[in-house]
Amino acid sequence: MTKHIYIYSPSGAVRDKAAFKRGVARLQAMGHDVELDPTALTSHQRFAGDDETRLAAIHRAAASKADVALISRGGYGLTRILPGIQYKKIAKAIDQGMLFVGISDFTAFQSAVLARTGAITWAGPALCEGFGVADEPDDIMTACFDDLLLGQGEGAGWRQHRENALHTDSLAAKTADVRVKALKNVTNAKLWGGNLTVLSSLLGTPYFPDIKGGILFLEDVAEHPYRIERMLTQLLYAGVLARQKAIVLGQFTEFKLVSHDRGFKLQSVVDWLRTQIKVPVLTNMPYGHVATKVLLPVGASTNLTIEGRDALLFWGHQ
Repeated sequence: MTKHIYIYSPSGAVRDKAAFKRGVARLQAMGHDVELDPTALTSHQRFAGDDETRLAAIHRAAASKADVALISRGGYGLTRILPGIQYKKIAKAIDQGMLFVGISDFTAFQSAVLARTGAITWAGPALCEGFGVADEPDDIMTACFDDLLLGQGEGAGWRQHRENALHTDSLAAKTADVRVKALKNVTNAKLWGGNLTVLSSLLGTPYFPDIKGGILFLEDVAEHPYRIERMLTQLLYAGVLARQKAIVLGQFTEFKLVSHDRGFKLQSVVDWLRTQIKVPVLTNMPYGHVATKVLLPVGASTNLTIEGRDALLFWGHQ
C-alpha cells in the first residue's frame, strides 16, 4: 500500500526539525512516497513563511495529485489567510480523491472549506506531533491513519468518563445522562468542529459553518476550564450549540488548576453546559492534542449511538 503523501506547512514554523525528519522517515518506512513542499521548513516570524508563501503551499498541495495532504504542524496562521485560499481548487482536489489531514490550527482551514464548499476534510494527526514523536507513534492513531489510506475507516468507539454514568452525584449530570441514555441513535448528522479556540474565533465570519442538526466535536490544549467555559458560552449565546443533535467533547489537556479555583474543574464546565442546553453532551472521545486519537471526517454525514457510557460514531466508507 504505497500512497503519495504531500507535506506542507500552512501555519506555524517548524521548530522541531528532528521531529519533522522522524515523521518523514516513519512515513517512508511505512512504504509511502513522501513529497515535501519546497517551503515546508521556511520561517518568517512565528509562521512557516509569510502569508503569500503559505497560501502558495496550500495551493501546491492541492495541485500535487497526492493521496494525502498532511500538515507539518499546527500553531497559528491559517485564520489570517482564509480569504486568500482558492476554495474551488481545494474542492476539486478533494473531489479527485485527495485527503486533507490535520489538527489544531487546521480547524480554521477545515471550517472554511466546509462553509465555502461543503467538502470533507479529515481531523487527525500532523506530521510532527503524530509521526515525529521521540517514541513510537501511537498504535491506534497509526491504525486509523492506515484505515483512512485504505478507504476502510468506518467509525470510532469510546467510553465516556465515569462521571457521566447514571449513578453520578451531580444533579446536572444526572439530568443530562437521562437525556443521553434516552438517545439511542442520531442519524444523518453532519460531523464538524475541531479545536474550540480556533472554531470560536471564526464565529460571525463567512468561514464559520452554518450547521443545523449536526454533531459538533470539540477539543483544546493549554486552556484552563474557565476559558473553555467562556468559549462554550460564546457558542451557546450565538445559538450554535442548541442547533446541534449532539455535542461531543474530546480531550482537553495541558492546563493547570490553581488554588482559587476552589473545586472548579473541567467536569464543572461539562455539568454547567448540560444545564444550558437540551442537547446531549458526550465526553472523552479519543481526539485532541494527545497521542491516542482517531481520525474524523469533518463535513461527513455520520451516525451516533449511545449505550450507557459507551458511544459509537460511524460514517461508513468515505
